[in-house]
Amino acid sequence: MGVLALGLAGGVAACGGSDDSSSASSGGGGNVDIVAYSTPQEAYEDGLDPAFNETPEGEGVEFSTSFAGSGDQSRAVEAGQPADLVHFSLEPDMQRVVDSGAVAEDWDTGEYKGIVENSVVVFVVRPGNPNDIQTWDDVISGENEVITPNPFQSGGARWNLVAGYGHVVQGGGTPEEGVEFIRGILENTSVQDASARDSLGTFTSGKGDVMLAYENEAIAAQDAGEEVEFIIPDDTLLIETPAAVTENAQDPEAAQAFLDYELSPEGQQVWADNGYRPVDPDVLAENEDKFPTVPQLFTIEDLGGWEKINADLFDTESGSVAEIESDLGTPLE
Repeated sequence: MGVLALGLAGGVAACGGSDDSSSASSGGGGNVDIVAYSTPQEAYEDGLDPAFNETPEGEGVEFSTSFAGSGDQSRAVEAGQPADLVHFSLEPDMQRVVDSGAVAEDWDTGEYKGIVENSVVVFVVRPGNPNDIQTWDDVISGENEVITPNPFQSGGARWNLVAGYGHVVQGGGTPEEGVEFIRGILENTSVQDASARDSLGTFTSGKGDVMLAYENEAIAAQDAGEEVEFIIPDDTLLIETPAAVTENAQDPEAAQAFLDYELSPEGQQVWADNGYRPVDPDVLAENEDKFPTVPQLFTIEDLGGWEKINADLFDTESGSVAEIESDLGTPLE
């Protein structure tokens, strides 16, 4: 697929949770403490938070926020960091806080399984795509310097690498061939930052020929005035990132009302305006011009689910990617 000019609004990140659009709060104040991975900061602070404040349920609600790498945030909440609403890059990061008791086990039982928006893995390139990067094979050709975060620090990096793995496996290759494809990505990667947001900074500062990223993060870069373009490969991975209200939220009604707002048609349009693919099919249909159909879109479930992928690829003791990163001298924490 060709280069897409980035003219959409600023990017945000994903979350999910209750799918009941009826409000759990009647307004009148409260505080929602959001702990999330790095990418969605502007979306929350400049988009969703003020939009929610304009609703009867959100009138007077105040927000405090913390943004960093998904794994770091998950471990912080597990260790006791206060949070009313958590929003991670990966389901395993959510499972960690479920296991700790910070989030209820049924967090993913709603209509959209705890997901509030979608995105896809894309290739971010320089203006005009001077190296003509179109396919996954171009990424590992050895002729292009790759930027992607450290998969043992960043949830976004795991989506990126699994997308490359899925390109091989969904195309008829073996899991072993998929692992070798990941090796090709990482051997061509010059910088592995701690988060997707840090990788974006590295790329926009001039380092690298191609960056693996979320579609919405690429859109956010253009909205911020960066001179970048992006490619949606013909086969890529659907990104689904989870959010939930915590068990010890200081104002659970306000937190739940905010999560319900994100899943309402109005909230879904905010996500769409910020470069995300809505989970609400009606809102997605209303924004079909912004989000091209991917001919061969696959999901993490098509590859066996996160439990299997984490065990096979990202287990620090026995995972294939851990072995590759150790060979490359990359830290696993």
